[in-house]
Amino acid sequence: MGRTTERRTAGAERAVRPHDDSGPGPRYKWIALSNTTLGVLIATINISIMLIALPDIFRGIGVDPLRPGNTSLLLWLIMSYMVVTAVLVVSFGRLGDIFGRVRMYNLGFAVFTVFSVLLSVTWMHGTSGALWLIGMRVLQGVGGAMLMANSNAILTDAFPADQRGLALGLNQVAGIAGSFIGLILGGLLGPLNWHLVFLVSVPIGLFGTVWAYLKLRDTGVRTPARLDWWGNLTFAIGLIAVLSGITYGIQPYAGHTMGWSNPWVIAAISGGVAVLGVFCLIENRVAQPMFHLDLFRIRAFTAGNVASLLAALGRGGLMFILIIWLQGIWLPRHGYGFEETPLWAGIYMLPLTIGFLIAGPFSGWASDRFGARTFAAGGMLLAAATFVALEELPVDFGYPVFAAILLVNGIAMGLFSSPNRAAIMNSLPPDQRGVGAGISTTFQNSATVLSIGIFFSLMIAGLAGSLPGALTHGLTAEGVPAGDAARVAALPPVGVLFASLLGYNPVKTLLGQQVLDHLPAHHAAYLTGRGFFPALISPPFSQGLSAAFDFAIAACLVAAVASLLRGGRYVHGGGAKAGAGAPAAVAATSATAATSATSAAPATPAGAGTQGTEGAEATEDTSHHPAPAPRQVSPPESGAPPPPPPSSSPGQGPGPPSEEPR
Repeated sequence: MGRTTERRTAGAERAVRPHDDSGPGPRYKWIALSNTTLGVLIATINISIMLIALPDIFRGIGVDPLRPGNTSLLLWLIMSYMVVTAVLVVSFGRLGDIFGRVRMYNLGFAVFTVFSVLLSVTWMHGTSGALWLIGMRVLQGVGGAMLMANSNAILTDAFPADQRGLALGLNQVAGIAGSFIGLILGGLLGPLNWHLVFLVSVPIGLFGTVWAYLKLRDTGVRTPARLDWWGNLTFAIGLIAVLSGITYGIQPYAGHTMGWSNPWVIAAISGGVAVLGVFCLIENRVAQPMFHLDLFRIRAFTAGNVASLLAALGRGGLMFILIIWLQGIWLPRHGYGFEETPLWAGIYMLPLTIGFLIAGPFSGWASDRFGARTFAAGGMLLAAATFVALEELPVDFGYPVFAAILLVNGIAMGLFSSPNRAAIMNSLPPDQRGVGAGISTTFQNSATVLSIGIFFSLMIAGLAGSLPGALTHGLTAEGVPAGDAARVAALPPVGVLFASLLGYNPVKTLLGQQVLDHLPAHHAAYLTGRGFFPALISPPFSQGLSAAFDFAIAACLVAAVASLLRGGRYVHGGGAKAGAGAPAAVAATSATAATSATSAAPATPAGAGTQGTEGAEATEDTSHHPAPAPRQVSPPESGAPPPPPPSSSPGQGPGPPSEEPR
């Protein structure tokens, strides 16, 4: 009996204890940062590593991705990993809140590594080989989703509030840098052996898995609950339907340049939205929802996620557009062969990564001291200015100017991302950090998939008006028979974009070797050389490029407005305005208040409990929560005795544990 009481008391103390910035040991928070940064880095590297290596992968398995009917294989090899991570991060975040964030994170590392091994030993060829790769990428994405969903929550548990911006900033830097490191790794490893594109993740995954199981510990609050099966199911079905519809929307359909009039696309998107509506109804009715929709009543959380969504919309498709710009036009015009362009496109985009590496950690550190609003809004305004500058560049630009714009764009994104993510995580109740981080990641990943559909649609619309005429005139002028020229001109513009993305010679691919063999040698050489296609496509491409950049500018400006509307600095459970000397003084009060609560309490609805603010504008209304509001513990006034401990009854606990205020 005594041991049972001791265990219950210890469990209650763990549930309500104030945050310990050292975790299990004084160096634990740095171990957590190092391991989760490695996990996020390898997960995001695998978002883009295939993009540059696709030509080598398709050659290795013997598939022509531009042949009619194979476009879907190309799209799903690119998109499957992103779609899975977008769909599952919320569910895995919630599972982390229930069963332990470190447990889910560690499992994610193991799952990711196992399917990286299976990808690297692919032995099949043809369509079956492509389908195997897609299936393994889906399952690898399951592991990636576990890593992404729980890394931010683990860091938020491990670090005190006044250091989270720096920690989350470094983690964000790893995530963004991974996307660009993947481009270069794919370009380097693909030509050597396409299996290496997947094998490179295996030793890192093995090391990270063993390290995580040995060193990471769950230090956060768990919320015992039943899994919301209907909520998880409707969310997954709805989001998969919407993202699949967007993916197929950029494919030609029934003589149209795109597939937005395809009944299947319309049904998938509208049906997916309807299922997501059912998901919202379920979450409002079940006793233990997948996530509390009331989280969106926290202004800092909602504004941060809206800004994150819009920022991802603005920058998500940018990588694809810049790659096509470099590979299809700029690099060939500056002496690079089409087959060399994938690797060099990744190298020439390095200033974007460098800018993010410069600004991300600094803005995270600075937001710990001055709040997120100024940095996040300023970053989005600066990003909008860089898109204006890119729009003003000629298609055949001078690289130093282009590199400077990319550097500033990376700085802008770094100024935004780290403070915004820290503000989102600080606004969450401790028992909702996993699912809250999952929601935020879902917003970002879904926006990336959506932005690809939007940017490609804008580019295709820009090309569709003038590309057919330019192709017909240019090909016939070089002796191509009118019938063959008309056939090539009638092909959907998406084929030209995908050929450029893959580093193929578009004219050689679209015209065919048989036609080229019947042309005079000097005409055939010119048509398949480095000058004809870039010069031909430049005017139509610039029209689509302007439309894409206009969209990115608008998205960044609205994201800046959302960032300004987030309110002042806000830490859930803080109880005081952050300022010089405030953290230590109020942390002691929080510790006193938390120590007095020694009995376990049932889960408090999201958003209830004490809340830290800076100014009245950041104060959250908690009156909407269905459960009785727990007693608020405020810092004692100077000279006043500390407040008495709140009384607990079997049916009601003292509320959520306090966190360190700023």
